[in-house]
Amino acid sequence: MEIKPQAMAIPRSTDHLEKGKYGPIFPKTPACYGFTIVANVKPGRADTLRGYGQSLAEALKGAPDLLAPLKLHYLRWVLFDDDTRFMYQGIFDTDFDKYTEDAVVLFTKSGINTAFENLEGFPMDWKTNAPAFVKFIRDHQCNSFLEYGEYPYFTSDEIKKALKLKASFTEMLEQMQ
Repeated sequence: MEIKPQAMAIPRSTDHLEKGKYGPIFPKTPACYGFTIVANVKPGRADTLRGYGQSLAEALKGAPDLLAPLKLHYLRWVLFDDDTRFMYQGIFDTDFDKYTEDAVVLFTKSGINTAFENLEGFPMDWKTNAPAFVKFIRDHQCNSFLEYGEYPYFTSDEIKKALKLKASFTEMLEQMQ
C-alpha cells in the first residue's frame, strides 16, 4: 500500500455544498474535517484562557480518553494580537454538525466548561442551546482554501490501529531474536 500526500483546494463560495443541520457541510479533505475560529478575548481573560489550557492538559493526564468522542487528530489554541484575540484550530474525523453536537454533550456530561466562555459574544447558555453554540462557531469560522494531508483521509482510529500493529510486530520481531 502506497500512501501519497494529497491536497485539496476549497472554493470560497459554499453555495454549492449540501446543507446540514447547521449550515453547509464542508467536504472531507486529505486532512479530514476541521475548522478554525478566530474571536476576540473578553478583556482580562487571556490568563484565564491559558489556565484553562493547563487544566485541560491536566485533566487529560488523568483521563486520556476524555476527548475521544470528538475523534480529534489535533487541536491548536493560539492567543495573539497582544492576547486580545484567540484562534482555535481543530482537525477531526466527523463532519461539523456531529463534532459540535458531540462537543456540547461531552463538556456538559464531564462538567468541564469550554474555553470559549472567555470569548466575546459566546452564548453562556451553550450547554442547553446547541444552535447558539454552533452559530457562534459559524460566525467566527475562517474557512480554509487549501488543506493538505501527508497521510490523506486516514481517521485517527485507523492511525492508532496502525501504530498498535507496528508496536506488536516490533515486539514480536524482538522476541524472535
